Amino acid sequence: MTAKVLDGKAASAAITQELAERVTALKERGVTPGIATVLVGADPASQLYVGMKHRKSESIGMNSIQRELPADATQEQVEALIDELNADPACHGYIVQLPLPKHLDTDAILERIDPAKDADGLHPTNLGRLVLNVNAPIHTPLPCTPRGVIELLLRHDYDLKGKHVVVVGRGVTIGRSIGLLLTRREINATVTQVHTGTVDMPQYLRQADVIVASAGVKHLIRPEDVKPGAAVLDVGVTREADPETGKQKVFGDVDPAVADVAGWLSPNPGGVGPMTVALLMTNVVEAAERTLA
Repeated sequence: MTAKVLDGKAASAAITQELAERVTALKERGVTPGIATVLVGADPASQLYVGMKHRKSESIGMNSIQRELPADATQEQVEALIDELNADPACHGYIVQLPLPKHLDTDAILERIDPAKDADGLHPTNLGRLVLNVNAPIHTPLPCTPRGVIELLLRHDYDLKGKHVVVVGRGVTIGRSIGLLLTRREINATVTQVHTGTVDMPQYLRQADVIVASAGVKHLIRPEDVKPGAAVLDVGVTREADPETGKQKVFGDVDPAVADVAGWLSPNPGGVGPMTVALLMTNVVEAAERTLA
């Protein structure tokens, strides 16, 4: 058996095309969706991520707003910038690029974001609304990486209804929030969450129809841990320096040999990563559409 590829690049390209059409429709009604980023300091990786997001947004016709502050910016300066974006009608959604410099109170800054403009979908208010809402349509931003995982499966005609999903990891970005989406009635999956502190993790993995690996531990998921035919999504990232070149190399949570056992496998990179960016843009376009509702 060789696993079918859950191609995040192709799925995100399809979403991007759909978003471009929605942006055109919004512009015809006098609204140009605006996405902003807040970058504090000059961390090279953060600059790379921010640049990628702006190129993507501009390619679909969105208004791209880049706001930068020096690494020694005070808490008051960052919060003033947050207040400015909250009040700016041209900005429909934004992110604060993490990590922030250590002298800043990250939680206070993130909680200051207007929940309606929360492009990441991780504001406590929006997560709380997700907890409370199991059945009704959701009209608030959703966590974009978990949403990307689910959308990647659905766009490959994978039916999650009744499936047992084992989520590996307990981080805020995906581990702690994806279960809230998967257990909504419209998806109707059953979720087990494990993490690096779980005793005998493989016993749970072998029961899974779907494994979402997001612990950030290199090759944590081994072939012998996977039920034949299961769908495996490799989300976690570990970076190590190549001993020969010194360049950083990216590794996922899933051992490459899992491809010989799984029925479906998302590559890393090229799987969930592109979907996260696409769903980030989706959150902003949806926020712009809600201003006309």
